[in-house]
Amino acid sequence: MDFEIGFSCVAKIFYSMAGEGRGHAARAWTLVELLRNNHEITLFAPHDAFSLLQPRYEGSAIGVRRIQGLRFSYDENQQLDMFRTLNGFFDYLNDARPLIRQLAGEIRRESPDLVITDFEPALPRAALECGVPFISLDHQHFLTVYDLSSLPGMLRVHALYMGLVVRLFYSGQASTVVSSFYFPPLKANCHGVKQVGVLLRDDIANATPSRGGFLLVYLRKSLNRRLLEAIRASGYPARVYGTPPIPPFQGGEKMAFCPHEHGSFQRNLIECDALITTAGNQLVGEALYLGKPVLALPELGNYEQYMNAHFLRQSGGGDWVDFANVEVSHIENFVSRLDHFRASIKHERLNGNSAVLAEINRFLPVPAE
Repeated sequence: MDFEIGFSCVAKIFYSMAGEGRGHAARAWTLVELLRNNHEITLFAPHDAFSLLQPRYEGSAIGVRRIQGLRFSYDENQQLDMFRTLNGFFDYLNDARPLIRQLAGEIRRESPDLVITDFEPALPRAALECGVPFISLDHQHFLTVYDLSSLPGMLRVHALYMGLVVRLFYSGQASTVVSSFYFPPLKANCHGVKQVGVLLRDDIANATPSRGGFLLVYLRKSLNRRLLEAIRASGYPARVYGTPPIPPFQGGEKMAFCPHEHGSFQRNLIECDALITTAGNQLVGEALYLGKPVLALPELGNYEQYMNAHFLRQSGGGDWVDFANVEVSHIENFVSRLDHFRASIKHERLNGNSAVLAEINRFLPVPAE
């Protein structure tokens, strides 16, 4: 992928990210591939992110170090338990001092030129202690910098307290970069904020999309049998990722359960007619970039996903429905409107790669005269 971005000189970059889900690791993967030929990069990854990134870069010049991280808590119904999640967050912050000291020692020993963090609180605090500039690059800061007045009332309430939590993660960043598939106005007092699209790996950014006559379904954390029954009843062929085959759904010609291998999932995303998934920012943004309408099913209790779903519907590129309420009529209505959704998708700002590279370049050292 060619970008008209001239990097100044070889720099050393430390990069940390949250460990839950696919989006943080996907952003890290993309950015590393864009930077690795010009700079030295070390990743600090917890949980899921480490599991995804460490095998990818094992034996390469890219270092991947495991760190402690936050986890979401789910109840017995696989609904996000916000109370337990927040308690875990505060417990983590109370116990984070040893990790911050460890990371500060690594910063002093290895002298990175820049720190980048994707919603991970320990490395940026260590960077501040050591006087190293850091950039915040994530989606979650939309809660603090976007004008969210278009949200329904209860979601605005949730956005308010969730924004307070986001502010506790870290402060003092040299730049705040929000990577998102939607672009509402910024709040009046937000300066030094850069709005960019989602970060796209080469296999997505350079793809030639097609329509293979099937729906792509991606489920995370939980299986919703009601959803699978609705898809099957609609008669529309589907390829399902994120869950093992479940009787009585496997074995039919029109519903295939696929192992979650990166290459096959990406090919199916490029070739599908539309995507049905939870309302995570990264995957929804990738699908929209490819011109694929999205039916989003926010995870129960995950208010950030409900906000994403709201802006998806507002953009015209798709729709959403509650997991608990999905019916065959929702699937049929979504499929009947695919042409309308496709016509409403705006591609122009959805690829955030160039804008992110330009912003990072502002904080890298310049070569000596």
